[in-house]
Amino acid sequence: MNQHTQGSESSTPAETSTEMLYQLEDVPPMGVSVLLALQHILAAFAGIIAVPLVVCTALGFSVPQTSLVVSASIFVAGIATFIQSKGIGPVGARVPGMMGTDFTFVNPTIAVGSQFGMAGIVAATLSASLVEIVLSRFIKPLMRFFPPLITGTVVALIGITLLPVSMDWAAGGVGSENYGSLQNLSIAFGVMALTLAIAHFGRGILRAAAVFIGMVVGYLVCIPLGLVDLSAVGDAAWFALPNIFAYGFHFDWASILAFVPAYIVSTIGTVGIMMAIGQASGTTMSSKKVSGGVLADGVGSAIAGVFGAGPNTAFSQNVGLVTLTKVASRRVMIIAGLILLALGVFPKLSALISVMPQPVLGGAGVIMFGLVAAQGIKTLATIDLGDRELLIVSVAFALGIGVTVRPDMLANLPSALQMILSSGISTGTLAALLLNIILVNRKTKETR
Repeated sequence: MNQHTQGSESSTPAETSTEMLYQLEDVPPMGVSVLLALQHILAAFAGIIAVPLVVCTALGFSVPQTSLVVSASIFVAGIATFIQSKGIGPVGARVPGMMGTDFTFVNPTIAVGSQFGMAGIVAATLSASLVEIVLSRFIKPLMRFFPPLITGTVVALIGITLLPVSMDWAAGGVGSENYGSLQNLSIAFGVMALTLAIAHFGRGILRAAAVFIGMVVGYLVCIPLGLVDLSAVGDAAWFALPNIFAYGFHFDWASILAFVPAYIVSTIGTVGIMMAIGQASGTTMSSKKVSGGVLADGVGSAIAGVFGAGPNTAFSQNVGLVTLTKVASRRVMIIAGLILLALGVFPKLSALISVMPQPVLGGAGVIMFGLVAAQGIKTLATIDLGDRELLIVSVAFALGIGVTVRPDMLANLPSALQMILSSGISTGTLAALLLNIILVNRKTKETR
């Protein structure tokens, strides 16, 4: 790999907006790589620790038990991120992909944990990961069902369905006593404005680190306002090495079956996210790369089971960072994986990031998720959208956005269907795939 040379400062706005600052195989200087890696971690950290916190709270775990599970989740996210981005044999897409536990796995994890504790969760996570490992071997024949019409729709849906999450963050977080307060919204807007200003007017590394700078400034501003609770940092241990099979292993067929729909959803989501990363980084995603990405999901989840963490899957929120910063170097994400590994064994450091105020995350999230949606719309704009194509896009958007904003409409469905359709991304993707098969293209049919 060759050292990337940045373009001249005299580049026109059009050139600056389309050219990558660092491409997939470029190697930024180490200091720059670490800074950009920390930016990805700040953007994803809330998602990485949210699921274990929700699960541990629901199962009534003690504070020390919860800390161990959270540390293990961070540690495994680092391993999975490293594997996904660097690639080991057939495992990993070799693109900048952040990994972590998704909310798709919350319900089955709580259901299994309430009956068999962590021993049951570990067994189900590890055993059911074979489903995604097997599915990864069938990606090549499925890729013909993902033309630009479908990939553009899926990428747009990823961004659109994440936007409500960023708006909740900006308001202070769901359940917050001061949800939607002027203070929270002002902080979120301030972070968003600063990030936009740096991203638009900045040059070189300043522009690439726009989200990092915006979030750090927002974090520091929140400290004197009393919005950062540093007591969690003081209470956290300095060092905690995740233990292998520390909770035992309770095998149960019903528990494994409870995880299967979530792994299917994870597979569908990862295919879409791999496509989104490809579009954001200007990389053609071959079936081999996508297959490697899904396989990394399965292998990462198996490793998670060994260490007592939740199943891992590709994170979509980091795609927006690639689009915004024009940095697609996988070296950056490889370093992010190594930093997550370190944070997983040094809980004090991870606690320092985990107390990031929600409005700060919201200010950055609105931009990142909006950019992912725009990337999908950009792809759709390159194809001929006739009546058939508009029907497919409109129904996929309607159903995907519908279940995102009204998840309670699925409450009376069987649990397996709820699992598959509860994600707006998977619902919209399935709708687009089915309609693309059912609604035969008249032009193609007439030419036969």
